[in-house]
Amino acid sequence: MRIAILAHEKFPHDAKTAVGVLRYGDQDVAAVLDREHAGSRVADHLPDVQDAPVVAGIEDVPDEIDRLIIGIAPIGGGLDDSWRPDINGAIERGTDVVAGLHYFLSEDEELSRLADEYGVELWDVRKPPADLGVADGTARDLDAEIVLTVGTDCSTGKMTTTWSLLEAARERGWDAAAVPTGQTGVMVEGSGIVVDRTISDFTAGAVERMVEERADHDYLFVEGQGSITHPAYSGVTLSILHGSMPDALVLCHEAGREQIRKYESFPIPHPAEYVDLYESLAAPLHETDVVAGSLNTRFVEDDAEAREAVADYGAAIDAPATDPVRFDADEVLDAL
Repeated sequence: MRIAILAHEKFPHDAKTAVGVLRYGDQDVAAVLDREHAGSRVADHLPDVQDAPVVAGIEDVPDEIDRLIIGIAPIGGGLDDSWRPDINGAIERGTDVVAGLHYFLSEDEELSRLADEYGVELWDVRKPPADLGVADGTARDLDAEIVLTVGTDCSTGKMTTTWSLLEAARERGWDAAAVPTGQTGVMVEGSGIVVDRTISDFTAGAVERMVEERADHDYLFVEGQGSITHPAYSGVTLSILHGSMPDALVLCHEAGREQIRKYESFPIPHPAEYVDLYESLAAPLHETDVVAGSLNTRFVEDDAEAREAVADYGAAIDAPATDPVRFDADEVLDAL
């Protein structure tokens, strides 16, 4: 499948979905749309992912594409009107459009009418199934080893760590699968439930359903969301923790971050406090341990300094740690 990714004025650091698809998706990326960096290449910004030209708009995408992916998921999940010309242009080229927004493209009168006219699909990956129910608490009885990535904040690397662990585990010959709970993971896997859009009563049940559907694997890597101390998203975090009943936790943090991102009046507690919080919140239902840490060192320039930061982080949480993108995931897999 050949795709283009829309990431206007957010690429690379504020376009998590775009970066996730570039790093872990198996699609052929024709171009990334970003007005700010048009004329450059992906490799100029992210040397460790699939390369592609960065262009100003859909009209600059070479050749035919099968999908335009909205690679941005802003707070609130709204549709920026400045994206409409590119979305319209993609539809008029006969291209399907995939979005992980809370704003559903398929319910937009203009876009829906245009999609019908050109016979293309608008896939809103955040739209949940209609038949969700509450959790039964049965995930704890599964034979699979369930590993959940949890974080000290949003955008600390939970999705990246989940798929890095999945790839590394498969390279070792482990029978492993991912449980996607966010829009990027669903786009990469082609299936899953974006749990932050579900009714709150059904969120743990949605996670439980996905875990049980994949229970024939030996290892399940569950993608975490948010943080247990986040002023906006803690409810989603807790629902994933209780719905998945994990056997092990991997705590994700970003080097140098001291405040909740975009909620800077809220400081991030010491990482050791998160170990206690996550373990104690899980214990009444299913005991679990933080077995390893994943440190996002993207803003640390020097590898030696990054290794020192990883070592300090491991000491802080009293567990093995790594940056699975910059280095490898061996410490985490060995811990498992």
